Amino acid sequence: MIIEKAVPADAEEILSLQKLAYRAEAEIYDDFTIPPLKQTLEEIRKDFEAQVFLKAVENGRIIGSVRAFVREGTCHVGRLIVHPDFQNRGIGKQLMGSIEEVFKEARRFEIFTGHRSERNLYLYRKLGYRPFNSVKANETLTLVYLEKS
Repeated sequence: MIIEKAVPADAEEILSLQKLAYRAEAEIYDDFTIPPLKQTLEEIRKDFEAQVFLKAVENGRIIGSVRAFVREGTCHVGRLIVHPDFQNRGIGKQLMGSIEEVFKEARRFEIFTGHRSERNLYLYRKLGYRPFNSVKANETLTLVYLEKS
């Protein structure tokens, strides 16, 4: 497996993987209207203009991705995804390490996940992220914001 910068031509494959990976999140909250499942190809292509995307590739197939951008010294990390068939192999950890390396000039890193997304919370804590805020998104979802300096 290799991790490298994704290019706009990867948008469609990353979006398909995103929708597959986020199905499990939607099931946790019984909400299939979450933004990662509703994102369009046009929207993700626009994201490529403002964010750096990394991809994990095995045998020519994208099996994971993460994206981020820096604003005012904070690297905002988003949508860490790994294909369900490849989870629990350290790919998410490697993608996070790689995005942190890309933005090593950032003073802090920030990511968020849902309050019931125990696997995500476990991974982020293991990587040194600590909760600093939570925001109620709707009746069933509270977003937990985590940071790392």
